[in-house]
Amino acid sequence: MVDDSKKQLDRPRRVTAQAVADAAGVSRSAVSRAFTPGAYLDAEKRIKIMRMADSMGYQPNALAAGLKGGRSHLVAVFVGNKRSTYDSEFVNRLVGQLNALNKWPILIDGSGESAESAMDQVLRYPLDALILRGGSMPGALVEQCSKFGVPMISSGRIVDAAGIDNVCCKNAEGMTLATRVLLDKGRTQFGFIAGAAEFGSSDDRRAGVVNTLAAAGLSLIAEEVGDFTVGAGYDAAQKLLRENSLDALICANDASAIGALTAARELDVDVPETLSIVGFDDIEMAGWPAFNLSTINNPIDLSVEHVITLLEKRLAEPAKDSETLLIEPFFVPRGTH
Repeated sequence: MVDDSKKQLDRPRRVTAQAVADAAGVSRSAVSRAFTPGAYLDAEKRIKIMRMADSMGYQPNALAAGLKGGRSHLVAVFVGNKRSTYDSEFVNRLVGQLNALNKWPILIDGSGESAESAMDQVLRYPLDALILRGGSMPGALVEQCSKFGVPMISSGRIVDAAGIDNVCCKNAEGMTLATRVLLDKGRTQFGFIAGAAEFGSSDDRRAGVVNTLAAAGLSLIAEEVGDFTVGAGYDAAQKLLRENSLDALICANDASAIGALTAARELDVDVPETLSIVGFDDIEMAGWPAFNLSTINNPIDLSVEHVITLLEKRLAEPAKDSETLLIEPFFVPRGTH
C-alpha cells in the first residue's frame, strides 16, 4: 500500500526564481531582470540564466508580475445558465476575445446553488473585472455582484448602479418583430413558452408578445413556463398543443422552440402550414436543416464586441460614468413560420 503522505512529498514543485538563481550562480534579481523586457543585464549572463531556466522548466509568475504593474489580468466570468446553448456560444467567443487581450478568465457557474460560495472564493483573487451573463442569472445574484466594488460588465440584464456597464439586447422589441411577422401571416391563435421568471430576459420577451397582441386586439390563448431548455420546450408544447387550438407558438428562446418543433412533429401538427413556431437568439443549431427554425437574431459577436469595448474603457478610466449599450435584434426567416 502506498503512503499518501509519501506521494505528496514525491510530487514535483513549481521551480522558483531563487532555485534558478542558485543553479546558475547568480542573484535572484538577475533572474527577474532576465525575464523583464528592456531590463539591463549582461548578455552572457542572460543567456546562462535562460538556458538554466529552460533545463529546469522554470516559468516566471505572471500573476505576481502583473500585480507589480497594477493588473492581475484575471477576469471572473459568471456564465449564467450553462444549459442554454446561447450562453455556451456567448462564453466561448468571449473567452477567445479576452485571451486576445491578454486577459485570463475564471469561469464560474452563475446559476447553481453553489454560486454564492463560488463568488466568495473568486473574490479572494485580485480581479481586474467581473463579467456577468446577467440575462440568464437570478436577479438577486446579479444585485449581489453589483456590490463587490470590482469593475463589472453585465450582459443581458441592465444593472442600474454606479461603475457598472451594461450590454443588453432589446428583448421586447425582438419579440414584437416576431409577433408582427406572424400577425401579418394571418395568425390569430397565439401560444407562448416563457423562460424561468428569475431570468432577466423572460419578462421583457413575454411583454413584447403580449403588448403587440394587445395592440392588434388579441391576447394569448395559452402559455407555459419553461427553463430555456429543449426538454422543457418539448414538455410545454406537448401540453399546449394537446389542450388548445393554436396557429402560432412563440418561444422565449431557440432551445425551447426546437423542443416545441419536435413535439409538434410527434403530434402530426403541420409546421408551418397549420402552426407557426418562432424562437429567439438564432443559435447555430437553429439553422441546421433538421430544424430550419425561424427566429430572432440576438447577435453574439456584437454583444461580445460591446462587452470587450466597455471592459477596456472601464479599465482605462475606472471612475467614468456607467454606460449601457443596447443591441438591435432582427428577424431571421426560415422554414417554421
